[in-house]
Amino acid sequence: MQTTANKTSNYPNEKNRVLDENFRISNNFYQSDKILQNYLKSNLSSEGLSHIKDKLEYIGKEAAGKINELSMLADKSGPQLIKRDAYGETINEIRFHPAYWDLMKIAVKSEMFRVKWEPASNKKFNKEKQQLGFALGYFYAMSESGQYCPLCMTDGVARLIDLFCTEEDRARLLPHIYTDYVDEFYTGAMFLTEKTGGSDVGASITTATLKEDKDYLLTGEKWFCSNANADLIFALARTDNDIKGTKGLSIFLIEKNLPSGKKNPMDVIRLKDKLGVRSMASAECMFTNTEGKLVGNEFEGFKVMVEMVTLSRLYNSVAALSCSRRALIEAYQFLSYRKTFGKMAIEHALVRTKLTELATLNVANFYLVWRAIKSLDMADLGNEREAHLFRLINPMTKKWSAETGVYITRESMELMGGLGYIEDTVMPKLMRDIMVLPIWEGSGNIIILDMLRGMAKSNGFKIICEEITRSAGSNSTYGKFLKDELKKLVSFSEKLKTLPQDEMEASAKIFFDKLTSLYQISLLIDALNEESKQWLTPAINFLKEKYSFSELKEIKPLSVDEVRGLIAWEF
Repeated sequence: MQTTANKTSNYPNEKNRVLDENFRISNNFYQSDKILQNYLKSNLSSEGLSHIKDKLEYIGKEAAGKINELSMLADKSGPQLIKRDAYGETINEIRFHPAYWDLMKIAVKSEMFRVKWEPASNKKFNKEKQQLGFALGYFYAMSESGQYCPLCMTDGVARLIDLFCTEEDRARLLPHIYTDYVDEFYTGAMFLTEKTGGSDVGASITTATLKEDKDYLLTGEKWFCSNANADLIFALARTDNDIKGTKGLSIFLIEKNLPSGKKNPMDVIRLKDKLGVRSMASAECMFTNTEGKLVGNEFEGFKVMVEMVTLSRLYNSVAALSCSRRALIEAYQFLSYRKTFGKMAIEHALVRTKLTELATLNVANFYLVWRAIKSLDMADLGNEREAHLFRLINPMTKKWSAETGVYITRESMELMGGLGYIEDTVMPKLMRDIMVLPIWEGSGNIIILDMLRGMAKSNGFKIICEEITRSAGSNSTYGKFLKDELKKLVSFSEKLKTLPQDEMEASAKIFFDKLTSLYQISLLIDALNEESKQWLTPAINFLKEKYSFSELKEIKPLSVDEVRGLIAWEF
């Protein structure tokens, strides 16, 4: 496993030892993570947990070892675009380091998609399939965020196929997503972004012309295409240029290979040279008479596409949670055995205080992300209340987990000092990878606008208020605090509706930030049990003080044992 440092025993003088001779790291991320174990026991059915238990053990071990090693290789040896062959024929082939395909094999073997899309599993675990799938992906993403994007796109493609494609296409394509064999595995992609619009999807100008056989030919350039080598692509295009904005968009399924076996024409202009998530291929792609099949009704492409973006935002949140959790653990393992100024680094008050903050943010994000996952499970079953809640908390979770995840990762790197900045460790890769998450699937400003729409068009805010009120009533220690703070938010929400548009948008950020933090506190209160109180109680106390801090006061840092309890990780 890639570790924060290598244990060594050959220093000429023991006083020069960097780490204590008992230095330990996790050999299985699942076995080490007490928070997820407790959550799964408390929220999954016994059948569901039993079904994925062996798979969790497998992916937890691989994430602590092989995935991590392969990820470092794939990060340093990114994909290459081979435009032409030796004879000058354009082939547009994207070639990957062998480590990339080894990573893909592990993803397929983990069955993170099979548990969701294989018909028997889908039927048996329909009430918790998102939680089951994301539990497996959570550990995978701790070591490989780059490929987790193509995996995200693949799951989104499966969702659209299941919801909107014909029975024939479902029967033909879904088995390639829940397959046990990597050679048969189809990955997916979503090609939306164009030069003309960026986040303004309605400015797209790609066109689709109807063929005689009722399929379409697409022409236009897509500017940022992640997983450019995908087998199955959903792309937006216009069948009528006179209908402007998102109302004129339709969505098309593009398959990499045509029924004849020939490649569907698509020119890869160039690969994107990205700051992070370097293992996977993002590209600029040109459609020229590229064959596509209309999915759903004409002019309803944006509505269909939202289903995929919705799931992608949830993946974004899980990736942020996983990546920042890994960074925190790397720092924690190192600080537990690093000797500085005569004692272990974790014994210093300022180190403990910083770890308390980072671990609290991590714990709060964990329960917010998993509340969103659980909400999607219930919404997909037709629970209208959960559908309203998910409409608001999904963008809320995406924004907050990404922003705070970047902070947790950066601060964890600093806690390790210069060593954390060195490419021999995993920390620089984690930092590069997580930096994209506040941008992907809607940057912060886009998300704020979406939350304003969500609050106006759904009962999500009302439901959040009801859940906070219920938590307040169930806990005498924090009840008054929750009620008082909620009253302020409800009052301000009424004022927010009456503000001019510019003032509403400018005021919305602090409102949603405060709402997110208060909701997180209520979720932690709801999750309290005999085991979880060791990490939830200090987290609630810290968030309560952080949420309402308004004056200078004395701070008593947690003890080393209390910090360890809050991080809830066993080596």
